[in-house]
Amino acid sequence: MSHLLSIVIVNFRTPDLTINCVRSMLFHGIAKPEDIIVVENASGDDSFDVIRSAVDCTVVRAEENRGYGAGVNLGVEQAKTDLVLCLNPDTYFNDDDVLKVGQIFDEQPSLGLLGLDLRYPNGERQYSARTNYSLLDIVLRRTVLGRLKLGNPIVDRHLMKDAWEDGIFTADWVMGTGFIVRRAAFEAVHGMDTDFFLYMEDVDLCVRLRKAGWRVAAVPNIRLVHDHQRASGKKLLSEAAGRHIHALRIFMRKHHIPLLPKALK
Repeated sequence: MSHLLSIVIVNFRTPDLTINCVRSMLFHGIAKPEDIIVVENASGDDSFDVIRSAVDCTVVRAEENRGYGAGVNLGVEQAKTDLVLCLNPDTYFNDDDVLKVGQIFDEQPSLGLLGLDLRYPNGERQYSARTNYSLLDIVLRRTVLGRLKLGNPIVDRHLMKDAWEDGIFTADWVMGTGFIVRRAAFEAVHGMDTDFFLYMEDVDLCVRLRKAGWRVAAVPNIRLVHDHQRASGKKLLSEAAGRHIHALRIFMRKHHIPLLPKALK
């Protein structure tokens, strides 16, 4: 491979998931053990010792939990490679196709961040690349209106469902569940904004990368399994949804969110 990858995984009270994720990468030879960096984000349990004793990787202990973005920043600081693969603990690989990203970044020097093809364990695509949010998109994604005949095409456009049929494509942002970032680009925009404790830090990072002249894109068929149910989208008034709404407020103070998607104006 033309690049070695560093891996950053932020653990918060999910040691079993983190261990499974690390084992999948070691099994497929995706990264060397010393380049797999687990940030133990002050879980307050035995995660640090459990992970360190179960798998061969670098485990970094955060002094306090300052949020997911702060954990990623701490991990990227430890990285020694040009490309950094950032993963949620509830992910794993079934092959080594992700090693192909080295050539993609070599051929596209303006590419700053590349999202992977997220799949649920049953193979269903998660549609992890998105267009910029509008207020209408947010309402449709969080209510039954998005499943109605009128709202469904708008949601599909936001999810960029038609874009996955060919090769690599440009997106406004990609989900932070699994992406590769060029370390020079990440450092140029000073990493993730730690004003976001949880949620929206991935959207904000992509916005700032694009404003700085870097391309954000997604690639079909380099698959990452995401074994997760989307808690923040199940109920409008759930605890996770409340955290997401709080993050949206922070995002809206930084960036403009239009009322309607561009296609409807």
